[in-house]
Amino acid sequence: MQGHDFLTGQEFSVAETRKLIELAEAVKKSPPAYQHALEGKTLAMVFQKTSTRTRMSFEVGMKQLGGHVVYMDWRQTNLVLGDLQDEVKCMARYADLIVARVNEHADLKAMAMASDKPVINGLCNLYHPCQGLADMLTVKEKLGSFKGKKLAFVGDGNNVCHSLLIEGALLGLRLSVASPKGFEPDQGIVEWAQGLTEVEVCREPAKAVEDADVVYTDTWVSMGQEAGVQQKVKAFQGYQVQAQLVPRKALFMHCLPAHRNCEVTNEVLDGKNSVVFDQAENRLHAQKALLLVLGGCVG
Repeated sequence: MQGHDFLTGQEFSVAETRKLIELAEAVKKSPPAYQHALEGKTLAMVFQKTSTRTRMSFEVGMKQLGGHVVYMDWRQTNLVLGDLQDEVKCMARYADLIVARVNEHADLKAMAMASDKPVINGLCNLYHPCQGLADMLTVKEKLGSFKGKKLAFVGDGNNVCHSLLIEGALLGLRLSVASPKGFEPDQGIVEWAQGLTEVEVCREPAKAVEDADVVYTDTWVSMGQEAGVQQKVKAFQGYQVQAQLVPRKALFMHCLPAHRNCEVTNEVLDGKNSVVFDQAENRLHAQKALLLVLGGCVG
């Protein structure tokens, strides 16, 4: 896995993905064992979009592994003036790893082509694979295994949904998605996931959550889509995750930030089955494992 980019999650095999989750568990259990692993290495973080969890978890994680971090706001660099690939080639001369949080996946692909160092997707319009890794670590931690377990996603078939389909399929979860017409996940990603596991896409949230071990939702209005908020909220009427929708023993997950009492009620978000803050913490541990692997410190 050393030297890979991590743009969608599909770069890793089933076996490699399982090893990555196992490493994340080990890193979480014994942080001191890895505290010097990336000593002398530098992570460049290039962010075109705002961030709380992605930025803080990568910065803290890299420092806990003994490395250094350089954070760059896209708007305050010459990425706004120069050629993207030229700028990235320069970054790769200074840094050992690059995390980019961008508007368009095409920019990530261009960055990966230009860089001879691993490029990690910190979020784009199509994928959020680091979130997916943390989500899978959380499922493993709470349910004990992936075998026979079902994750149901209710809401917009967006970047988070796509990464759940990819990472969930690689690890053998059964998957279901309920989205309104026009907001379904990408058909190509659905078909790819169906090549590995059972995947159902439907309109009815109640159908999607039948026998679910995990119910997951995300904001209906992603960053950069605020202009169409009223129309989108109207389209998603009936897709709010309420207490009566969630099976009694099912976990509730949300990648945050949440719009309270919009896509999910406070009762569910703050309920006893909600694991959203454990899930947020696991961004740190999952990303430390990813940095270790891509940085060549763990095979």
